[in-house]
Amino acid sequence: MPIVTIQVTREGTKPGAASLTAEEKAALIKGSSELLRDVLGKPLDSTFVVIEEVDTDNWGWGGLPVPEFRRRRAARTD
Repeated sequence: MPIVTIQVTREGTKPGAASLTAEEKAALIKGSSELLRDVLGKPLDSTFVVIEEVDTDNWGWGGLPVPEFRRRRAARTD
């Protein structure tokens, strides 16, 4: 029984959205399940998919909380 965990930042994919939409979550669940079926031969009804939305303050990147990392990256002049 495969268990797939997908972690994304809780900020949505569209302007003003605070999280993924139900449709986006359904597409992730369907796509992940079908991938395991196609690659590993796992039946859809034995695959579990967990989507975890994490606040950006609880997510780190490059040694910094994500909001600070993004601020610094945006301020860089290349």
